[in-house]
Amino acid sequence: MLTDEGGCLMPGGMHPWMDPENETLLWPYGNRDIYEAYNRVFDCRGHGWSNLQSMHVNLPFDGEDEFVRLHAAIRLVLPLLPAVAASSPCMDGRLTGIMDNRLAVYRNNQRRIPSIAADIVPEEIGSIAEYHAKILNPMYADIRAFDPQGILQEEWLNSRGAIARFERNTIEIRLADVQECPLADLALAGLITETIRQLTEPERQLKISTGILAGVLDGCIRSAGEYVIREQAYLDALGVGVHRALSAREVWQYFFESFGGRGGIFEPALSYILEEGTLAERIVRRCDGKTGGLREIYGELCGCLMENRLF
Repeated sequence: MLTDEGGCLMPGGMHPWMDPENETLLWPYGNRDIYEAYNRVFDCRGHGWSNLQSMHVNLPFDGEDEFVRLHAAIRLVLPLLPAVAASSPCMDGRLTGIMDNRLAVYRNNQRRIPSIAADIVPEEIGSIAEYHAKILNPMYADIRAFDPQGILQEEWLNSRGAIARFERNTIEIRLADVQECPLADLALAGLITETIRQLTEPERQLKISTGILAGVLDGCIRSAGEYVIREQAYLDALGVGVHRALSAREVWQYFFESFGGRGGIFEPALSYILEEGTLAERIVRRCDGKTGGLREIYGELCGCLMENRLF
């Protein structure tokens, strides 16, 4: 369809040349009242609203105990996701020096009401009632003055990196950028899912402060797999069994080796990503500091999407 119009689909977490201040259009179809309400409260002309594409992973839970264990495991893995899934090193037509610009802008786009996104990494909780008390009820109360009709007072208002969807008994993970092709998206979804599955074992100690996790997330947003993790308590909770600082990529390599990445259908794709770096790192390396080659690079990425091959 797009070929007939002289166009093509572009992959990645952000469009490198979009000008959202002038090019943003509000959704005019179903549920338009929701989009109009968001726009009234936050002004949706911005990269963190209209220029971002993420790959969500929804993991199911059955009952409160499983919800609490799953939430704890997801919370532990969240900060590491940009280290394997960053794909947005460009914004406003240039390399910014940040590997995951999508998350860099996303985490601030609702700062008018801080309780909605908080530290992106959700707070530690011990029950479904505590989840409502710590996370949902405060943001409902805080937005009430801005949304008197109650249009936005639903569980999806929560903009943390993982949110409970009690309507379907899942936790939705939102921090992975869209990759260059479905092969890469599905390979990372598989690695993320299996890692979290292993970390939900009841005997694991998953209690780490939100401050530590938010600090690791910030480092991975900036540096992707190159970020060096020095918080030993965090590494111990992940079970890596090494008493030294590790790069975030080395942690993912451990997960890949330990939790079933070898021998699976996505082994070649995951091996390539872990050896060559995130898509963001590969784009930056190809640019070699010069933004003049971005159009050629993103043209090749469009070919990767069409042919379902890695960049």
